[in-house]
Amino acid sequence: MEIEFANSRLKKLCEDRRIATRKLGADSARRLGTRLAEIQSASSVGELFAGKPHPLSGDRQGEFAVNLSGGDRLVFVPNDNPPKVTETGHVNWQEVSSVKVIFAGDYHE
Repeated sequence: MEIEFANSRLKKLCEDRRIATRKLGADSARRLGTRLAEIQSASSVGELFAGKPHPLSGDRQGEFAVNLSGGDRLVFVPNDNPPKVTETGHVNWQEVSSVKVIFAGDYHE
C-alpha cells in the first residue's frame, strides 16, 4: 500500500526511530516501524493482521488503527479518492489501498 503522512512532523516521527523513541518509548517506536512496513507490504487494509487492526468509531469514525504498545496506536485514514464505501456508507477497509497516517500515540489521553 501507499503511505502518506498528514504533516512533516508526523512523517519524521514515523521515519526516525530516535524521535519515535523519545515521544513513544522504545517498544512503541520499534512496533511503529514494524507496523509501517506491514502496511507498505500489504495490498489493502484488509490484509493487515498484526496489531489488532480495527476501524474506529464515534468521533473517530472513518479512521483505522493498529496497536503499537500500551495505549499507543498508529491511526490512519483512507487516501483513496474517493474511498470505497459499503452499502451502509462506511469505509470499505477491505478495498483501501492507499492510506494517510494522521496520528501516532495514545489518543485516549
